[in-house]
Amino acid sequence: MRAPRLYTAEGIILKRKNVGEADRILTIFTKHYGKVRVLARGVRKVSSKRAPHVEVFNRVIATLHKGSGMDTLTEVSPVASYDAIRRDLARVGAAYYLCELIDGLLPEAQVHEDVFMLLCDAFAVLATVKKERIEVLRERFAAALLRALGFLERGKKPPTGSLDSYVEQLLERHLKTVRLASHFNI
Repeated sequence: MRAPRLYTAEGIILKRKNVGEADRILTIFTKHYGKVRVLARGVRKVSSKRAPHVEVFNRVIATLHKGSGMDTLTEVSPVASYDAIRRDLARVGAAYYLCELIDGLLPEAQVHEDVFMLLCDAFAVLATVKKERIEVLRERFAAALLRALGFLERGKKPPTGSLDSYVEQLLERHLKTVRLASHFNI
């Protein structure tokens, strides 16, 4: 029996990239399929009904069509849009940081339901936390993510002292969101 060509996945949109005149490639961290890259055709058109739902940080339920190369987004419905995050630059910076960590540290198609719930919880807290506690949230999320992925033992400090520099060593590149946040003093 062949695998179904259509499947439904709950996920959070980590990043997007414009391609062609009206399409986007989305990176979605899903609960049951891990990190997937999908093609969203026509979402940049003014008349697109899916456009508001395929924004970064949105938690969605997506229907995807399995293709020979990249899967294609056919339908999408919102679960949570975290509008409070989008209204504050410090929260936006922290949300991009969380997404960059997930995108960088997790390979495609590796299922981590615990990490998915960690990210959902972090976004829910980020939307309501006081501004002075955002940095604490970022550090706790990074430490919990590194522990969940086996990069950091419970109760141990990272070998380099700073979580950000340790993550940069793991990724073998600089974190973009850390530099951007320091540039804007957030």
